[in-house]
Amino acid sequence: MNVSQVSYFTLSAYFYIGLFKYVVFLFLMCVYFFIISSNVLLITVICVNRSLHKPMYMFLCSLFVNELYGSLGLFPFLLVQILSDVHTVSVPLCFLQIFCLYMYVNVEFYNLAIMSYDRYLAICYPLHYNKQMQRNTVIKLAVLTWFLPLLNIIVMISLNASSRLCGNIIDRVFCINYYVTKLVCSSATASNIYGLVYTFTVPFSLTALIVYTYVRILKVCFSGSKQTRQKAVSTCTPHLASVLNFSFGCFFEILQSRFDMSRVPNVLRIILSLYFVTSQPLFNPVMYGLKLRKICLACKALLFSQK
Repeated sequence: MNVSQVSYFTLSAYFYIGLFKYVVFLFLMCVYFFIISSNVLLITVICVNRSLHKPMYMFLCSLFVNELYGSLGLFPFLLVQILSDVHTVSVPLCFLQIFCLYMYVNVEFYNLAIMSYDRYLAICYPLHYNKQMQRNTVIKLAVLTWFLPLLNIIVMISLNASSRLCGNIIDRVFCINYYVTKLVCSSATASNIYGLVYTFTVPFSLTALIVYTYVRILKVCFSGSKQTRQKAVSTCTPHLASVLNFSFGCFFEILQSRFDMSRVPNVLRIILSLYFVTSQPLFNPVMYGLKLRKICLACKALLFSQK
């Protein structure tokens, strides 16, 4: 990796909290344990229950796997940094974390868009749903959900990994590609152009798809029967809540990356950063586990079944 003389990055957003760091460490350990246990539970429930081997639950399983993957890219690193007195990270490890976290965010976006499309077909075209969402189609969509983000992340990181850097200070608690791009000595035009083109094609298209599907679903709900409305509310409420939660996280991240946040207290900036990458793994298992009746009953049967 040809990265000038820089061999490590300093994460300058951390600040001294004394012995309080052990309290923060224990709190984050509990959060991480909850994320792992809840997502593993739901993945297991969907995999072992034949009645849940349907497109909606298969996409949910992909979503929960991604939550585990994203958490793995953040929490072990974060826990080590909290206990450390020197907040540095080697260049290869920093790029590895960028890969993991950006892959997680992209896969999350694709997953939510495909789940919106799935609900759109189920509610707006129920008679054609089984024909449209056959097993092969579901597998192809699930593969694309992971493969397309992988291509994007490889291109994005390769543009920075081969660049010469003129600094090593990242004003965050974990590695962010945008901050590495700002450290590039030469012109970062290629990276910036790629970022803009990708943003105005993929995320914009996925957002438009989500908005379109929910507009159509709402139209069907208002003009349909009471049974149709109940079906839409029961299956779409958790997903819509997840989309809104993810949108808030993205908004806070864009706000921090693109605008001067120096007047905002450091602790609040850290909380907003962590919200972006921890809100979904915490929120989704609770929301889907409680709101989707089949999953809720299957979880109770698995946890409390008498031997």
